[in-house]
Amino acid sequence: MKQLLELLGLLALVQGVMGLLHEFTDWHVGLVQRVGLLDGYEIYASVTLVVLAFALFAVAENRR
Repeated sequence: MKQLLELLGLLALVQGVMGLLHEFTDWHVGLVQRVGLLDGYEIYASVTLVVLAFALFAVAENRR
């Protein structure tokens, strides 16, 4: 279970950082900008993914 949480945290962190890179550098990377529901909210979604990643890492660290 710990490894699954760490994997999900890593995926969320990578997607959040790539979404922020897309917004600030116009690189076409990440999945956040490809979701039509998030039009105009890409930065908020990317920051949320980064925060979620750190929360998942914290939960994984507290698991035995």
